[in-house]
Amino acid sequence: MAERPLSPHVTVYKWAYTMTLSILHRISGIALFGALIVMIVWLMAVARGPLSYAEAMSTLASAPFKCLIAIALLALCYHFFNGLRHLAWDIGLGFERAQARRSAVIVVIVTLLAFAICIYYLARSGVGAA
Repeated sequence: MAERPLSPHVTVYKWAYTMTLSILHRISGIALFGALIVMIVWLMAVARGPLSYAEAMSTLASAPFKCLIAIALLALCYHFFNGLRHLAWDIGLGFERAQARRSAVIVVIVTLLAFAICIYYLARSGVGAA
């Protein structure tokens, strides 16, 4: 059997911002799946009763889990705004190099702003305070 060529891989192409954003979109999707599992565990603890809920909250209110929750929130913001960018592409908008570069910068800036606002309001309201 003749050897077939390998499909292009990241090592074949010159690194570009679009590759970075695409990889980050996939990573953020995986992070959101992990956050969904944690949320399901939390909901199961709520359904089991007050003792189970208190035990789950003592774990979720710890500093390491607060960091993971912040990472999940950042992933949610990025995945949402980059998803909107992909929807625009699906209808044929923003394919020109300058437009794609501009939308990439906008996604990153809006993601960071939304994340900062969410963290501010979460910290201000004392959610998860031990």
